[in-house]
Amino acid sequence: MNRTIRRAGTVTLLLVMALLLRLTWMQMAHGEALADSEKNRRNTIEQYAQPFGDIYVGGEPVTGSKRSKDGGDLRYQRTYTDGPLYAPVTGYASQVRGATQLEGIYQDVLDGTDDRLKSPLDLLTGEQAKPGNILTTIDPHVQRAGFNALGGKKGAAVAIDPDNGEILGAVSTPSFDPSTISGSGADDTAAWKKLTARSGNDKTDDKPTLNRALRQAVPPGSTFKLVVAAAALEDGRYESVDEPTDSPDPYTLKGTSQVLENENKSAPCENASLRTALRYSCNNVFAKLATDLGAKKLREQAEKFGFNDAEQDVPVRAAKSNFPAKMDEAQTGLSGIGQFEVTATPLQMAMVSQAIADDGKLVDPHMVSRVQDAGGHTLQSYQDPGSHRVMSERTAEQLQSAMGTVVDKGTGSNAKIDGITVGGKTGTAQHGVDNSGTPYAWFTSYGETDPGKKVAVAVVVEDSDAARAEVSGNGLAAPIAKKMMEAALR
Repeated sequence: MNRTIRRAGTVTLLLVMALLLRLTWMQMAHGEALADSEKNRRNTIEQYAQPFGDIYVGGEPVTGSKRSKDGGDLRYQRTYTDGPLYAPVTGYASQVRGATQLEGIYQDVLDGTDDRLKSPLDLLTGEQAKPGNILTTIDPHVQRAGFNALGGKKGAAVAIDPDNGEILGAVSTPSFDPSTISGSGADDTAAWKKLTARSGNDKTDDKPTLNRALRQAVPPGSTFKLVVAAAALEDGRYESVDEPTDSPDPYTLKGTSQVLENENKSAPCENASLRTALRYSCNNVFAKLATDLGAKKLREQAEKFGFNDAEQDVPVRAAKSNFPAKMDEAQTGLSGIGQFEVTATPLQMAMVSQAIADDGKLVDPHMVSRVQDAGGHTLQSYQDPGSHRVMSERTAEQLQSAMGTVVDKGTGSNAKIDGITVGGKTGTAQHGVDNSGTPYAWFTSYGETDPGKKVAVAVVVEDSDAARAEVSGNGLAAPIAKKMMEAALR
């Protein structure tokens, strides 16, 4: 062998060795990152290589799988039963746009790539395991009752079992069918463009993919007065909801010349008790009370209910319900009637009624009970949630009684149910520039049967075909809450 060939062979061998060393180093140092990269097409192919596991409601799957027509090397795509009904629960799983909500949180379980699903042999061989399933706490009767009652209105509703924190219903309207966007064909693209089209006017943009039940916080209006009442009783300012307050009518916000009037000018709101003030939704009482308590005490009580929690997972991450950190006295007064910068999700206002109904204790709300493998073995259980005390039993009992008066004799009469104890609080929240937006109609409530089955429900109607002057919590939101409570308790 001549010298030139020998040198060329040596150089070639060194280059091969360098390449092998480089590949080995890349595999060791970056192998996991490369394997998990969104640009690694093999991961996507593996996800869609077999039928998916399912999300269950009431013991029945509300998801399914079918062979892809336009997916190329993606063999399966997701299907949904009653897609618009359960979209706020399931979210969507799309070959193009990824996955959201329960589909996204438990994607590895549902597509079979979660290591917990694999046997020791599967881990050695790299074989894909059979997918697992997600069991939700949703009651199909409660969910459908809320969905049907909301109908064509823009709004949302949440129902919770106060005793165990199980979310029985999470409704958002208008909704959409996730099946229409699960593939990668032209029809799916057209459906997505239609769902996400914007007119540039928030009043007319329906945003059907927005989960209003969990992911949108808006002014809660007078439903927030329950939080103020709880703070006042916990602070010891009043022994009971029947003790007169020091509340001039009308009330001038402290440090300003702005007079805060009541919607019902003839209501007996001057120096009204908390029971009467809740019954007639007296703004003067709660603005004055909020100012007297101060922002710090109000914020502390609100945060016990769940306000300002930026990591509220059910397990879907809920939007933060806000109680402002810095306010002057006038702003504090406005916060006492659920205005200024106070915002809340329907989930949050359901939690307020949940804690009151459960004698002052708040069990962490959740919409998943179990995560299971293909054989039905539990991988993860949510059936022992945490809890904390929001108020004393005495305070909770007082507020239960006052909320009962709101329904029996006050502004929440449309929520009455024969044979069931119902308590509630209405709210009509102004918003927009100079309060130009259609008011939000709120109702938060609880229902209880004898011997003690309970449900807490909150409803917000953002927009309806009702005239602005006819928008009210009792007129629009209370009947929806009633339907959901009946479904949960009958």
